[in-house]
Amino acid sequence: MDKRQAFGSWLSGPRTAAEDMGVDFGYRGQQLGLPESGPGAIAPLGRRFGALFIDWALCLLVSYALLSGRHAQAAGNWALLVFLVLSLLTVGTVGATPGKLLLKLRVIGEGGVRLSLPRAVLRSVLVVLVIPAVVWDRDTRGLHDRLSHSVQIRI
Repeated sequence: MDKRQAFGSWLSGPRTAAEDMGVDFGYRGQQLGLPESGPGAIAPLGRRFGALFIDWALCLLVSYALLSGRHAQAAGNWALLVFLVLSLLTVGTVGATPGKLLLKLRVIGEGGVRLSLPRAVLRSVLVVLVIPAVVWDRDTRGLHDRLSHSVQIRI
């Protein structure tokens, strides 16, 4: 076997190369004991990005109307703080931000338990830092979810 095949091509990536060699990765969420599809399954990326967009738009609106003195540039800075507070209050209590609720998503702890307040705080702070949220594992969980032992699921 050619050693280059084990690394995959720049188009297909190493996962495709491993699958071609017979490695079975299973479905997203299988290692967490979640169903493959339907309620309780790992939330799809499209819905998660949609929920983030809704939440960010809501935070921009609140910061523009109430905190920035109606200055658009200042509203963006305030929106980050509003987003942190929104995430702390909603994920820490009901397990979902308004955007997640609209798109039928919820944040839970690993094992299906409710996310504790300290873990919700850790997750919210890491989301605001952005970088942990864009580093994913094979289950498409961000580093912020891995470090806070949480997972986003469909409801």
